[in-house]
Amino acid sequence: MDIKTASSLHRLRLVSAPEAVSFLLLLVCSVLKRTTEFNAVPVMGAIHGILFVVYVLLWLDAWNRTKWSFGTAALYFALSVLPLGGFYAERKLKREAEDAVIASRARREGTVNA
Repeated sequence: MDIKTASSLHRLRLVSAPEAVSFLLLLVCSVLKRTTEFNAVPVMGAIHGILFVVYVLLWLDAWNRTKWSFGTAALYFALSVLPLGGFYAERKLKREAEDAVIASRARREGTVNA
């Protein structure tokens, strides 16, 4: 994995957890709006919207650089619209990056032909 691909995955990983948190907070704000007089939906909606757009842009960049299959790319997109999906995506991306580093080191040392 080259440095641009690794950094693309890292950026996607960095935005996935905040995007998931903002989605959960937006859901909480929506419930509070209906049950109390507290209305933070406009603010939280804007924050979540910005983070979602950033996630989608970084997802497209990662898909382009990593040459994911359609199924893998669709999985990462679907995880962005599920309330806890961003946390799962972050862990999965971290594992993928660690596996790529291990494979790269093994190739460099001539241990395996990965």
